[in-house]
Amino acid sequence: MVTDEGANVSEVIVDVEGRRLKLSNLDKVLYPRTGTTKGEVLNYYAQIAPVLLPHLADRAVTRIRWPNGVEQQSFFEKNAPAGTPSWVRTVRVPTTGSRWGEDAPARAGELVFPIVQDLATLTWLANLAALELHVHQWTVDRADVVQPPNRVVIDLDPGEPAGLFECCQVALLVNAKLADVGLAGCAVTSGSKGLHVYAALPDRVLPDGYDSTSSLAKQIAEELQAEHPKLVTAAMTKAKRPGKVFLDWSQNAAAKTTVSPYSLRGRELPQVATPVTWAEVEVGAEDEFGLEQFRFDAVLRRVAESGDLFLAP
Repeated sequence: MVTDEGANVSEVIVDVEGRRLKLSNLDKVLYPRTGTTKGEVLNYYAQIAPVLLPHLADRAVTRIRWPNGVEQQSFFEKNAPAGTPSWVRTVRVPTTGSRWGEDAPARAGELVFPIVQDLATLTWLANLAALELHVHQWTVDRADVVQPPNRVVIDLDPGEPAGLFECCQVALLVNAKLADVGLAGCAVTSGSKGLHVYAALPDRVLPDGYDSTSSLAKQIAEELQAEHPKLVTAAMTKAKRPGKVFLDWSQNAAAKTTVSPYSLRGRELPQVATPVTWAEVEVGAEDEFGLEQFRFDAVLRRVAESGDLFLAP
């Protein structure tokens, strides 16, 4: 746990499980609409850590940082930044082109990602105003060798005027498709506008007939587009999305990431990517106001009451 050793509310030295960290600007407002401060963000991540850390373990983490709050400029960060503590685990990952991002790698052809294995690392990143934590669907082993994906994800992104109501309807269709190939889906509100549907791959083995998680997700998206053309689109072109739910299957590509369950989002409100039950999704599919995005305080209450609802490893 975090213990306070300082008196200044704006800057303190803390001990986080044996690691000493300087936390700064604790009273800086990062979410102006709600007045949510950096200190509250740090507190959220400390409290949610028991259920968040297992979903970050052994995964390279891309961060989106808002050093001056969500109404100001943000930036993506893949490489571990200058000044990264020596005790933070990092992994060197070979790249395959510019799609890995703009920040320059330590050596040509690779990126050096941090891996969030413990509360100290999570606290260090939160102190850098890394509100969003995005991960790949693959992991690395103890020797830092990239392993095949152990889950598949489909991002349900609604095009206005469609919203979470339509996403819930489509999520049920996606879950049925996953069941057809022997996989169990898990739904997560994105913390923004839509939903993510995950399915674990036991022993990292794909269902028969598929050579990649991308091909599996793409087939599901294209089948649902053909079966429900007024509701679903698999087209990347944004002009084809209004009023429909875009099934983004591309997030299964090796270089792509999805916001981690229990991560905050850098939106107007301090909302969180939140695992939900299929019963909740069913209510959301029947009632336009049956399911909404969750703020961080509500997520802490949900976890206290129900534990971790995210089934993927």
